[in-house]
Amino acid sequence: MNAARTARERARAELTREIADEARRQLAESGPNGLSLRAVARELGMVSSALYRYFPSRDDLLTALILDAYGAVGAAAEKADRSDLDPVRRWLDVCAAVRDWARAHPHEYALVYGSPVPGYQAPRSTVPEAARVPLVLVGVVRDAWAAGSITPPADRPEPGPLLSEQLRELAASVAPELPAPVLTCALIAWTQLFGMISFELFGQLVGSVDPTDEFFANATARMAELVGLAPVAA
Repeated sequence: MNAARTARERARAELTREIADEARRQLAESGPNGLSLRAVARELGMVSSALYRYFPSRDDLLTALILDAYGAVGAAAEKADRSDLDPVRRWLDVCAAVRDWARAHPHEYALVYGSPVPGYQAPRSTVPEAARVPLVLVGVVRDAWAAGSITPPADRPEPGPLLSEQLRELAASVAPELPAPVLTCALIAWTQLFGMISFELFGQLVGSVDPTDEFFANATARMAELVGLAPVAA
């Protein structure tokens, strides 16, 4: 009985992967708005009713793709982060790994960091996977702070009451030891990282700093300075 159940589980896992792979192919061709369970079933030679046993709705399939994408970029960031390197080198390597993943998987990047899919509301189950990249970056900053390798930036402009409360809540959950100015700059740098990547992937840098390799390297080094990380010695 156990062997039969294991075989069924393996078969189900394999078919689930095939469904997701075909959905990603359609995502690249038609975007998330064009994703169709019927079309996926047709390409796999399945009847729609059979596919619904794996993904009851298009939104369930989208959620699976979103979780896979967040998980993949999070894994890339985690793999690039080496605690034996100095904080700035760690920061730069993580940022470069996120960009490399995005360039290799532009459609999956667009699914999770591009325009929201009309009518789709991501469930809370996506939050832990979505948090993996920022947590890696915060981890670099936390280690640097513990080692005395951060020069705290000036708290200018001073945050207003709402931002101050948001920072207190965020610090309590991810980095209670970090001063508000450091955490604020880490947040700014995180949003700048994905803003730069989005500009590159969506063609907004064509005609200015395209190719973008040197601009990206320079910008991420400046972001490290913004956070207060000590610069890499020449």
